[in-house]
Amino acid sequence: MAAHEPIPMVDLRANFAPLREEILAGVAEILDTGQFILGPHGRALEESAAAQLGVNHAIGCASGTDALLLALRALDIGPGDEVIVPTFTFIATAEAVLYVGATPVFVDVNPHSFNIDVAAVAAAITPRTKAIIPVHLYGQPADMLPLMALADQHGVPIIEDCAQAFGAHIDGRMAGSFGRIGAFSFFPSKNLGGAGDGGMVVTNDEKLAARLRVLRNHGSSQQYYHDELGYNSRLDEIQALVLRLKLARINDYTAGRRNAAALYRRYLGNLDLVLPQERSGFYHVYHQFTIQLEERDRVRAELAAQGIASAVYYPVPCHRQRMFAPAPAADCPAADQLAGRVLSLPMYPELQEAQVARIAEALSASIRG
Repeated sequence: MAAHEPIPMVDLRANFAPLREEILAGVAEILDTGQFILGPHGRALEESAAAQLGVNHAIGCASGTDALLLALRALDIGPGDEVIVPTFTFIATAEAVLYVGATPVFVDVNPHSFNIDVAAVAAAITPRTKAIIPVHLYGQPADMLPLMALADQHGVPIIEDCAQAFGAHIDGRMAGSFGRIGAFSFFPSKNLGGAGDGGMVVTNDEKLAARLRVLRNHGSSQQYYHDELGYNSRLDEIQALVLRLKLARINDYTAGRRNAAALYRRYLGNLDLVLPQERSGFYHVYHQFTIQLEERDRVRAELAAQGIASAVYYPVPCHRQRMFAPAPAADCPAADQLAGRVLSLPMYPELQEAQVARIAEALSASIRG
C-alpha cells in the first residue's frame, strides 16, 4: 500500500462492493412490486434477526434512537420517572429518555471496559427509577449478570442499548437478549449497517412486542384505527433488503473485525498506551478499537497529517452536555478522564495487515517522538 493512501475510519465502499449486484437486483424487484414499507423483506429480516439473537420477537424501526424511544414508551416510562444511563455513551442513549419526559440519571463507567459501573448503578437507584439502560460500548458486552441481579432485586426493567454490539455475547448469550428489551441501530457504519438509517427492538415478551409494533406505526394495529399516540418509525423495504443480505454475512464481518483487533494487539503491544480489554467469556465484536493514551490530541493530529483517520468517542460525557443541564449533577471521574484519553483507530472487516502495520508505525513514532 502506498504511504500516501489514506486509511479511513471505516470503508463502506469496500463493505458494499461484493453486495452491489444483489442489492441492485433486489431494489429493482422492490420497485417492480411497489411495496416499500412493512413488506416481505422487513418480515424476513425480523425473523432472521430474532433467530440470530436468540429472542422471540424482533421489530424493525426507523433508527437506533427510535428503538430506544419505542422501548421506553412500551414500558410506560414518562414524566416523573428516572432512567439510569452511563454518561460515557453517544447522546442518543439519554436523549431518548428526554423524549418521553423522564429524567436521565447519569452514572460513571468502568475505566477498563468503558461500560456502565454496576456499583454506581446500585448507588443511583431510587423509588423513581423505572429503567436501567446499559450500553454495550464499542462492541464489548456490559456486565449483564450482576446488572440483571440488581435490576431483579429492585423490580426495575433493563433496556439494552446494543447499537454498537450486534453479535456480541456473554458465554453464548447474545447482547439484546438479557433485558426486557434490546435496542439496535443499523446506521451504515455499525457492525450490521444498512444503506441509510434503520433500527430494531427485540424482546421475549409477546405483549411488549405487540405494543412495539403498534407504537412504530402511528399507534395503529388496524389501518385508520389508532389506539394511542405512536410514531412513524417503520423500517423501509430497501433497508430491510440490504440488512438481510448483510445479516447473512454477519459472522464473516465479525471475524474480520476480530482479526483486525488481534493484529492491532500484536503491533501495538509494546507501545505506551492502554489497549481495549476483552474479558473472559465476553465476546467483543469491535465496533471500535479504542486505545487510551497521553497527549491524545497531539497524536491524533500527527496521524491525520499522514492520512490516517481516527476518532474520539466521546470527547464530552453526557453529564457535561448543555442539553442535560437540568438533570441532577453527576460525579463521574472515570468518564471525565476517559474523555481526554480515548482514541478509536480505523476498524472495519476489510482492514488489512499492511494498513494496521502502517498505523502502528505512525503511532509508535508519534508516541515515542
